[in-house]
Amino acid sequence: MEARPVVQVVCALIEDDQGRLLLAQRPAHKHLGGYWEFPGGKLEPDETAEAALHREIHEELGCRIELGPALSPVTHAYSTITICLRPFLARLAPASPPPEPREHAALRWVAEHELASLAIPEADAPILAEWRARRAAC
Repeated sequence: MEARPVVQVVCALIEDDQGRLLLAQRPAHKHLGGYWEFPGGKLEPDETAEAALHREIHEELGCRIELGPALSPVTHAYSTITICLRPFLARLAPASPPPEPREHAALRWVAEHELASLAIPEADAPILAEWRARRAAC
């Protein structure tokens, strides 16, 4: 049996001033097409998670972010690939242009109560649980 490759991935839980999260809809032709995910992407060789996230957000959304704390990493095995997902809390940088869907089908600011109505990748479930727990503790 061949081992699945493990891909290192970063993502940002970008919150606005109203506590909503920015979610990006995956294009229909990609793995998990139509699902709503946290924006981010793969780390390049010798790239830090923070640098990768700044690069990916600028490439995918055309905006700039300020990173907050890291959340717990999640490793999840899909049928053909395993990802190690490193999430960070974030906000748009003060002078940033608004995000735009350069590589996604759509973007959406989502309130916590709306999350249950969206198709979200399995790997994101523990990240959402940690985000909710942090919000409840405040």
